[in-house]
Amino acid sequence: MFRLVTMAQMIGVLVLAAGVPRMFASIERSGHLDNSVMVLGYVIMRVALVFQWLRAATDDPARRRVCLTYAATISIAQVGWVVQIVVPLTALAAIILGGILVLIEMTGPVLAERQAGGTSWHAHHIAERHSLFAIIALGEGVVGTVAALSAVVDRQGWTLDAVLVGIAGMGLTFGMWWVYYLVPSGEILQRHRDRAPVWGYVQMLIVTSIVATGAGLRVAADFIEGRATITAATAVLAVAVPVGVFLGLMYALSYYLVRRFYVFQTWSLIATAGVMAVTLVAALSGVDVARCLVVLMLAPTVTVVGSEVRVLPS
Repeated sequence: MFRLVTMAQMIGVLVLAAGVPRMFASIERSGHLDNSVMVLGYVIMRVALVFQWLRAATDDPARRRVCLTYAATISIAQVGWVVQIVVPLTALAAIILGGILVLIEMTGPVLAERQAGGTSWHAHHIAERHSLFAIIALGEGVVGTVAALSAVVDRQGWTLDAVLVGIAGMGLTFGMWWVYYLVPSGEILQRHRDRAPVWGYVQMLIVTSIVATGAGLRVAADFIEGRATITAATAVLAVAVPVGVFLGLMYALSYYLVRRFYVFQTWSLIATAGVMAVTLVAALSGVDVARCLVVLMLAPTVTVVGSEVRVLPS
């Protein structure tokens, strides 16, 4: 049953993904937000999750109230999402309603976990699941690197720029992967389970920044290939901004979990900010995109090297 319901959720993902181009096309065509197909896919996913929580409530009487709280808050939010499908809304109204519904969905776990001791989740397992999701997201960085590299090779052949783009893209992806695993999430969550909600929500932002980095590399590829009308500085920013967000979130999450900021981390953060600044100055000064990306690659590298040469006390 669990696998069948999971398949239903995967179908919801497909419907949601199919609705994304339609949503953007509606805004471009008429200025009216048509997100009905995308929302329908999300509702399919969440209704399947409600069914899972109801199963859990039946199988675990001791935590029945917790499971029903999850099911109730998710169901309330889905009613609101269905309203977005059947009732014509302006773009602004849809965004406002969507924000309220997201808030309801995010509040549900906080309310549920405060009842009857919460769910009996395994800290290391949950941390591992999120880390694997981050690895999947990092695959977008590899795809973006391939696109950028192909653009350079198709336009110029195997030149120094092609090599630099390949090194920069893979170096960024590899460095972000390394930085992600520097935070001892499983160990800390096992001792301090109350820190899980903030940790979990920050994970959503971290994965978003990882995917955005891969998308930024695709933008850089379009610029190098001559298909984008943006400036070189904008192309570099498309990669630098999500990388900066990712690194900032990782430092903030590390401090939140460990509740201590080591001196070497302060210097690493300052050096990372310096690398980001040099990247932006280089881009604004007319340095080509490939070389700017190589400089940007050093941002996560600074954190990795600083952490590996300085072993934290247990």
